[in-house]
Amino acid sequence: MTATTQAAVIKQHLIDPEICIRCNTCEAICPVQAITHDSRNYVVDAEKCNWCNDCISPCPTGSIDNYRTMPRIKAYSLAEQLTWDNLPAELSAAERAALAGDAVGEVVEVEVEPAAPAPSDPTDPTGQTAFNSAQYGATIPPWSAAHAYTNLYGPKAAEKTVTATVTGNVRVTEVGKQAGHDYDTHHIVLDFGSMPFPVLEGQSIGIVPPGTDDKGRPHHARQYSIASPRNGERPGYNNLSLTIKRVLEDHSGQPVRGVASNFMCDLKVGDTVQVIGPFGTSFLMPNHPKSSIVMICTGTGSAPMRAMTEWRRRLRASGKFEGGKLMLFFGARTQEELPYFGPLQNLPKDFIDIEFTFSRTPGHPKRYVQDALRERAADLVPLLQDPNACFYVCGLKAMEEGVVLALHDVATQAGLDWDTVGAALKREGRLHLETY
Repeated sequence: MTATTQAAVIKQHLIDPEICIRCNTCEAICPVQAITHDSRNYVVDAEKCNWCNDCISPCPTGSIDNYRTMPRIKAYSLAEQLTWDNLPAELSAAERAALAGDAVGEVVEVEVEPAAPAPSDPTDPTGQTAFNSAQYGATIPPWSAAHAYTNLYGPKAAEKTVTATVTGNVRVTEVGKQAGHDYDTHHIVLDFGSMPFPVLEGQSIGIVPPGTDDKGRPHHARQYSIASPRNGERPGYNNLSLTIKRVLEDHSGQPVRGVASNFMCDLKVGDTVQVIGPFGTSFLMPNHPKSSIVMICTGTGSAPMRAMTEWRRRLRASGKFEGGKLMLFFGARTQEELPYFGPLQNLPKDFIDIEFTFSRTPGHPKRYVQDALRERAADLVPLLQDPNACFYVCGLKAMEEGVVLALHDVATQAGLDWDTVGAALKREGRLHLETY
């Protein structure tokens, strides 16, 4: 049905800043780019939102699932939403009438025609990019994944936060002549003592930095993927690990000191931190025997991949599990920037198939993870068709489209119909995109 554009009153889609963990899932998945953010809040543009609801189910906290009935001509602007610390109260009919004068009608949930699927050819006739990688990302877990517990601690849980103690903080990127603070990455271990905090590989937690921002408001939680398997960084202990890069510049290269990353990287053993979560119900690994896993990541996007790899390694060591193929495509600018490079080199070749790619190695051509995917097409084609093979992508948002487009090319060059393959990957919970 064509959108009703003249509705006097709309049900405006909003994000609750109190419980949003700034994970970027909603913005990454929105097909019409209606969601944006600044350094503090994620917000929805009422002029662009078409009520497709693609962003609802992937949200790990439910912060995206909020609405206010508003006169269309007085819908909350992006500038207003960016200043919020909590959602405004619902307006009464009288208040709406006062805002809109006589332009008050029935509440209308705007209906739109469903978006057409992306064409098999990733460019349209004008040469403009038409390939939408986000539409292939699954919002459900693999069918054999374990049950995930979520939101045990947080702004609207019975317990606001849980206190964890730092039991380890080790730098996991090399220090060398070319190695500066711009890739100072740490492996941090947190212990929860007697407080229950069950997690699975692929889940994340929120860290609440102490202090306030430049306007005197408490800092919001920052989200970090868990880098350890379900039975702990140290097996049998109630602990977990994180992979955190010290942030000293923004995406434009301007100097900025990341509040949470610097706080975490500077922690000493014995220090405590406030944690909320866990979060995440879809980016979970399969438990099915002989299922295969393809992991594609850059930088600290390696955290969930480390968790999955270590869980498989422990299962293999127990002699009670025979998994399928395990592949890792891991990219960084240089070898020195790549976390866990040494330990990864020591994993048995018959256990995991690793492709490292580096884009800034002096004297060598740039090589990215999508290049390696195309080079390994012969190995990937059977996995794209295998209902028990899952693909996981984690890292900076800029990598997502290139990776999914590479999978598209691998499939089509093998004579497979990408529309069919891509739809199956999404429907069966087999292609997971977690970029930021």
